[in-house]
Amino acid sequence: MSAELAQGIDRFTVTQKLTLMVNRYEIRSVTGDGQPGHLVAVAQQKRAAFKEQVTFYQDESRTTPLFSFKARQRIDLGATYDVLDANGQPIGSFRKDFAKSLLRSTWHLESSGLKVTGSERSLGVAIGRRVWEATPLGDAIPSPFRFHFDFVDSNGEVLMTSERGRSLRDRYLITLPGARLDGRVAAAMAVALDALQSR
Repeated sequence: MSAELAQGIDRFTVTQKLTLMVNRYEIRSVTGDGQPGHLVAVAQQKRAAFKEQVTFYQDESRTTPLFSFKARQRIDLGATYDVLDANGQPIGSFRKDFAKSLLRSTWHLESSGLKVTGSERSLGVAIGRRVWEATPLGDAIPSPFRFHFDFVDSNGEVLMTSERGRSLRDRYLITLPGARLDGRVAAAMAVALDALQSR
């Protein structure tokens, strides 16, 4: 199961698990009826880290690291994040487009010669979410907006989608049409869309 993301996967789920000291995410396969299946990886993000880093492990024991992503520099608005395999070798990268993200969150992702750009699917939801977060309610009550992302290449072909489900916890369905994008890089990007979205 640990190699599943690396060998090619076209759908998986990402679910945030709330804990006191860290942000944790479960990556699961998807069953034939669209439900979360077996555990593929567990991601853990230390809060208030000097440099942003998230490590993905084989299971809940967190003894076998599979891959990770890490900011090249201290946390900032335009940071580039490198996705590294278990041996620390780069397999991809992503960065937020700060200027475009003022209105509609936009990310640039690269992996294995592929260059894709991801942005919020709905401009209306993007604006509504920003208005909500600017109000006093935004700090006290989770956003009611379900935001989705589409990542496309230069030809407009969709290589990845991230769709937020209806759930109190942050839960996403990730689809990789044709499994062209490295599943590890896609999983890193999917977690970043949740963990880093407000930055």
